[in-house]
Amino acid sequence: MGGALLLVVGLPAVLVTVWWFASAGSTSFYEPPLHRIVWTFGRVWTPERLRADVLPSVLRLLGGYALAGVAGVGCGVLLGSYRTARAVAEPVLELFRAVPPPVLVPVIMLFAGIGDTMKVVVIAFGCFWPVLLNTVEGVRAVDQVADETARCYGVRGGRRLLRLVLPSAGPQIMAGLRQALSIGIILMVISEMFAAGSGIGFTVVEFQRSFAIPEMWTGILVLGLLGVVLSLLFRLVEQRVLGWYHGLRGARREGGGGHA
Repeated sequence: MGGALLLVVGLPAVLVTVWWFASAGSTSFYEPPLHRIVWTFGRVWTPERLRADVLPSVLRLLGGYALAGVAGVGCGVLLGSYRTARAVAEPVLELFRAVPPPVLVPVIMLFAGIGDTMKVVVIAFGCFWPVLLNTVEGVRAVDQVADETARCYGVRGGRRLLRLVLPSAGPQIMAGLRQALSIGIILMVISEMFAAGSGIGFTVVEFQRSFAIPEMWTGILVLGLLGVVLSLLFRLVEQRVLGWYHGLRGARREGGGGHA
């Protein structure tokens, strides 16, 4: 446990230390020393500011991410299970997948306005594709022997989906969800920079426009810390959902090592 924790915090601690000493003597207006940014951080990001800006951003991110997860897994299971459906939908999917989500922000604003709905839709659209594509590949890779065995024992329909397809595709699905999380954070910031009255992206732009440079850097630090926290939470969920998978891989490694 201690070794794993050291691996997680070791490199960030080294990078922060290097940044601290490398910027200590900085007199640049645009690149203030880290100790000044840290001092400003505590003054800017009060509990009231966290509730007013960070909480709305997180709620938008979670809303779009949840929509993308449900839609991506649902469509991915359908397309991965039926070759005809995949062949029909593939050209359209490739067309929309090639469109960068930030480009669609002005278009979505025309239909959804500039409120939270627009931001959630932008996040959901960008997060949808990695979940969908990884789910399709995971479903297609279901072991044929296990599939035939399930059919022989009458495991069909919903039971087959829950007992065989989703567990088999689980590692691929979680890989897609992990990719979607980082994309979602990026789109959360971009959507708030276009049109918003609150949120981390909105706050960073406001600081930049008013030339409050240390305050702007604190907003960037908040985004980094939010990304780290969400990544660690995702890892905990992944270990719980795929505990059987990681246990099986560990057993195989031990077995291979013992055999060798």
